[in-house]
Amino acid sequence: MVNLQGENIYLRALEPDDLAFLYKIENDENIWEVSNTITPYSRFLIRQYLENAHQDIFEAKQLRLAICKKDSFEAIGLIDLFDFDPVNQRAGVGIIISDEENRSQGIGKESLGLLIEYAFKRLQLHQLYANISTDNQPSIVLFTGFGFKCIGVKKDWIKKYNGFADEALYQIIKQQ
Repeated sequence: MVNLQGENIYLRALEPDDLAFLYKIENDENIWEVSNTITPYSRFLIRQYLENAHQDIFEAKQLRLAICKKDSFEAIGLIDLFDFDPVNQRAGVGIIISDEENRSQGIGKESLGLLIEYAFKRLQLHQLYANISTDNQPSIVLFTGFGFKCIGVKKDWIKKYNGFADEALYQIIKQQ
């Protein structure tokens, strides 16, 4: 894997030691709506997932990387390429910074920048996309800051406790 290091953070492959962190993320009901999750994950299932996390993106059709601060091995977030389609040279992007105290510090911005560069240069992708709830202003600012454009809105797409929310589809196409 290319060196996915930024000024303040780096992205690394998942490790067996990430079990507790993944368990916490996957079972956080506050983010289930963005991950299309409706039931908790067991430690057993997450352990199985980690055992197969060594598969490359061409085999698994996804890549999940841990976001770590430069001086630490501990994961503070995750960034994903999913729905990887090598024929059409595209993939979806997802990102989560776990704890509130690590948000609004440029970690997401630096992580997304590294992932975009990796996707376009190393994987030779032509485009990336992100599905973002229209009420998720921090994510909209993050993605549009890199040139993602809103290309459509799916009405009442996400079921929330108090009704439904719209979800926008953002896309960036590699400049030739």
